[in-house]
This record gives sequence, structure tokens and C-alpha cells, in this order.
Amino acid sequence: MFDADLIRRLDRSGPRYTSYPTADRFAEGYTAQNHAGWADRRNRGGIARPLSLYVHVPFCGTICFYCGCNKVVTRDRKKAETYLHYLEREISMQAALMHGGPKVDQLHFGGGTPTYLTAEQIGGLMRHLRDRFDFSARFEGSIEIDPRTVDAETIASLAQHGFNRMSLGVQDFDPEVQRAINRIQSEEQTAAVMQAGRAHGFDSINVDLIYGLPKQTLASVARTLDRVIELGADRIAFYNYAHLPALFKPQRRIADADLPSPDAKLQMLGEAVRRLTAAGYVHIGMDHFARPEDELAVAQRQGRLHRNFQGYSTHAHCDLIGLGASAIGMLGPTYYQNYRTLPEYYECLDKQALPIMRGFEMSPDDLVRRSVIQALMCHFELCKESIETSWLLDFDTYFAQELEDLALMQAEGLVELDRDWISVTARGRLLIRSICMVFDRYLRADQERRRYSKVI
Repeated sequence: MFDADLIRRLDRSGPRYTSYPTADRFAEGYTAQNHAGWADRRNRGGIARPLSLYVHVPFCGTICFYCGCNKVVTRDRKKAETYLHYLEREISMQAALMHGGPKVDQLHFGGGTPTYLTAEQIGGLMRHLRDRFDFSARFEGSIEIDPRTVDAETIASLAQHGFNRMSLGVQDFDPEVQRAINRIQSEEQTAAVMQAGRAHGFDSINVDLIYGLPKQTLASVARTLDRVIELGADRIAFYNYAHLPALFKPQRRIADADLPSPDAKLQMLGEAVRRLTAAGYVHIGMDHFARPEDELAVAQRQGRLHRNFQGYSTHAHCDLIGLGASAIGMLGPTYYQNYRTLPEYYECLDKQALPIMRGFEMSPDDLVRRSVIQALMCHFELCKESIETSWLLDFDTYFAQELEDLALMQAEGLVELDRDWISVTARGRLLIRSICMVFDRYLRADQERRRYSKVI
């Protein structure tokens, strides 16, 4: 399953395909008026798909040097109060566009640090959301948690408001690594939050880890993996650290000399694959692992797995409403993204306009390619007939150039091709992004690869 030599030869930069086309292709010509038009079509056409809501909370109390997220680092809690005032305005405006009716099947709070907000602020925000949207009786409510910002009482409050899944940032338990990235977080803090989550009925607990951090060694990664497995995480995300100090100022505080070599990073990834699969975790895709009984693994076995801006998901049937600064949404065949900075976000809402900065209306070709990339990213195989039936085309003719490129990957042992199927091999799973890039029409026309991270 893990072939270091193959990865070393074929590793390159490319998208993570949380959407297709990718967010860097969105255009500023797509406005709030376009979004309202598609919402109206949705309502008049009776295509009231269930909703997934994403709420972005951009604030952090301290800065983690490795982080490249859209965030506001501040200890001034009044800024959060102002933000929530505007966020509630946006929620009301988006809810009005939906004309009621569709159920909310999924809710995700991301950041930043959602638990930067107090329990009272989260409670008020949840009441506002419930007043404007119709939530399913048993919706999936997930939230990203910094274990340094919560206690058992906070977890109990989150459960009372309907949250039943949590994702914990850990990165590495080694004290020297934590000092190098300015994130001091004890094992005891993390364990206490996980125990509280179990006690209050959280169905799934994810732990985020990062490899390639400063001062990190194979031994420290192995110890962290063993401890997370011991703590019983349902899902584990094992991300590659992309060192891009020219883009992300906090990373300039990380000395290049402290970073592990590319070969050392490969060893860390191999160690993770070996330890997690030996512990019974299923390799869902890319850098995600889950226990066999976890809903992600079940959805993959049943062919229901989906991929969106929050990563792997089980809610392919939902339209996504992104709320908050920089949030991304998907409505029908369109994507939109809000303004990233707070002043721009506030200015639009002061004008009674949705804070949409840019977006994208997919063409028929985009929709075909999105379905192909989704199938490969989520299930590692594709039935050509399913694409032909859905889109009324001849697969081999439509994708003649792509199949020529895949033949080269077949020679490398990454995929298996036959008359009816494209199947990704065990060796090819870690390079799934490279395989999907074959079907990306925009990359074919734009070989600069933009500012993507390495596949591995």
C-alpha cells in the first residue's frame, strides 16, 4: 500500500479537490444577485434539496505558527460580539432566500477557533439559526474544537445545542514540537475533552494531526499516533504541513533548518499508514482514516461518500450554505465565496447585501468532470457506464486524452483500466490527487499549478 520510491518520483503540486472546479477558479463576476437568482430557481423549480450549513468563526486567541487558515488573532472579545451581530444578519438574509421548506440535515462550525466563542454566544447563535432554518430531528452537528479553550461544562452545553460530532486539533503531542509551533497542549487536556465528548453523547470524534512540522521526528510522530489510537479517536486526519512562508506570515517564525527532510516526511507518512491500518482503521482517502463502524467508512462501503469544502462527508444530497467571512457555499450548479476580511464583510451587510465576493456557475463539462473526480476521490473506482447514462456521452470518446494519460499511470501500477471500469490500486490511493488531476480541464490549460501544496 505504501511505496516510498513511487511517491518520491510522482509527488507534485495539485488541488485537494474539495470542489471541482477548485476555489481558485471562482470569478468576481459572480455576485449576490447571481446567487439570489439561483435560489429563486431552486424555489420555483421545487428542487428543495436538504441543506448543509457551514458557519465560519475566524477568531483565535493565540497564533499557531504553522496555520494557513483565514483567521483573526485577538484577545479582544468585543470583536466576536460585533462579528456575531453581522453574522446573524447574513443568516437571516440567506434563510429568506430559501423560502423555508428544506430541512437542515448538517451543520458545521469551523474556523479559526469556533470555541473562541463563549458557551452563551454559541447558544445564542444556535437559537438564531433554529429560528430561521428548519432543522431535521436528528441533524449532524459538528464543531472544530481547540482543547485548550473548553472544559467538560462547555462540551455539555454543545451537546445540549445539538452538536454530536467534534474535531480536535492536536498536530503532535511532543513538547519540543509544540514549542516550535507555538501550540502548547497537553495530552491530558485532549484526553479530558474526548472523555467529556463520549460522556455527553458525541457520536464521532476526529483528531487532526500534521506531519512535517519543525522539530518533528519519526519517533515523535509514532508516539503521537499510538496515543491518539489509545484514546479511541473515531477518525484521524494526518495532514502534510505545507511550508509556504511567502503566503502565510506566521510560518516565517519557523526556521527552515528545523523542518524534517522530504525523506523523513515520507517515513512519517508510511509509519502512519502502517500503524493506523494495523490498529483497524480504514484508509478513507488521501490523509483520512476512520474506524470501520464510523459513518464515513460505512458511507464509503455503501457508495454514499461525498467530498466538499469540509473534507469527506456523508451528505451528498445537500446544498451547502456558507455563512461568515470567507465561507464557501454550493447551490445547485453554482459555488460562491464570501469576502475574506471583516471590513469588507461588514460593509456589504451594512448595505443590506449578501457579502458574496466571487463564485462560479458550472458548465455541463464541469458537472461531468466533477462527478468523475468525486467518484475517484471518494470510492477509488469509477463505472464508465454510470457516467455515460447520467450525462449521455460515450466515456472513451469524451475522455480520450485522459485515458491516454491514465494508461501511463497504469504502467506505474496506480490504476487498473478495463472496458467498463477505472480502479485505483492500493499503491495509487495516496496519489489520488494526481490521478484526479488528469480529469481537471483547467489544469490542462494552466500548467503553472498555481499555489497548490504537494500531493504528499
